[in-house]
This record gives sequence, structure tokens and C-alpha cells, in this order.
Amino acid sequence: MLLSNLVPTRMSTCILLSCLAARASAYFIITEPTKSTQWLNGAANLVTWSKGLQDGIDTFDIELARLGRDGLTFIARDVPSKTKSVNIFPQDLPAGDDYFLLFINSTHGIMYATSPRFSILAASSSVSSNGSHPAPNPSVPTVTVSGAPNPTQAFATTFPALPNGVLRGWNILGGEGLGQMLALGGVTLGCTLGAVWTLW
Repeated sequence: MLLSNLVPTRMSTCILLSCLAARASAYFIITEPTKSTQWLNGAANLVTWSKGLQDGIDTFDIELARLGRDGLTFIARDVPSKTKSVNIFPQDLPAGDDYFLLFINSTHGIMYATSPRFSILAASSSVSSNGSHPAPNPSVPTVTVSGAPNPTQAFATTFPALPNGVLRGWNILGGEGLGQMLALGGVTLGCTLGAVWTLW
């Protein structure tokens, strides 16, 4: 028997629409750099973002790309999304006005956000009158990047892994493992019922 025969059409339509509405409300936006931003080699440059609270994205990777040239610069891996900002210190990146940032899960190839196109200036340059260079945030990490884009290089930095909330022990008497035990029991029961249904 198909699942579509068990679930009424109106109910399945409501479920589909609620899933689409939930997906449409999720967002991940790079707020800095903007189109007028000019990064300076030899200086810390601010990167900020805004994102949905319950979108399930705890960490992401930052990559730097150019429109006019092939190649990527891998900046940071496993950036905690709750930090909301990081500083990037380019030492000797080639100057150009065709850079943009990618916020991505590089393991699975999932793109979360792209920044507007912005410029990187030589260390001897100064920000033009129509450009902007927001001050870095001294309370967040700074990642140093050097060299031309090279997709064979490793990430310039990797942030420490976040704790995943899994308990080390099954302290049932203290109540800490009760939720995990119920979840494991539910999964086991579901698998058993599925096997019985299939064999029946």
C-alpha cells in the first residue's frame, strides 16, 4: 500500500505547503563586504553575516573567489555561524575588483550564501572616496590569507569542532540520558514495525 493512499490529498498538500513556507523563511545573508567595500592587503577586513536561528546551520566554510580568474582561496573551515563576524587579513592577495565570498558546506557542496562583488586593493593603496572599509571587530578571530587563488591549498584556518550535545554516558538515574534512551527506543521500535510490515 502506498503512503499516498494512506494520507488524504488535502493533508499532503498542507504538509507540502508548510514545508515550503518553512524553507522560504530561512535565510543566510552576508552583510559585509558589500558592493562598495574595498579590502586592503596588510589590514584586517571585517566579514559579517545574518542568518536564521533554527536553520540547522551550526558551522560553514568561507571561500574567496574571483569572477575574472579561475581558482579559489580557502579561508576558513567550520566557522561557527553564531559568531556573526570574523576578520580576514589578506597579506598579498592579487588586487582586483572582481572578488566575492562564498559561505558553503564544502564537504557536501551546499551553498549557503554569496557576497556582493567587492574589491581588494594593494597594500600601498588607500580606500577611494566612493568605497568603504569597515573597521575590524577586535573581539572576533582574525584569519590570515596569502597568495593567489589556489584550489589545491588547504584552508588557511580550521575552527575547533563544536560540541554536538551527545552525552558521554547514559546517566539514566540522573535523568540526563532519558531523552536519548527514548529516541533510541523509538528508532528501534520503528525499525522493528517496518520489518514486520514488510514481511507480513
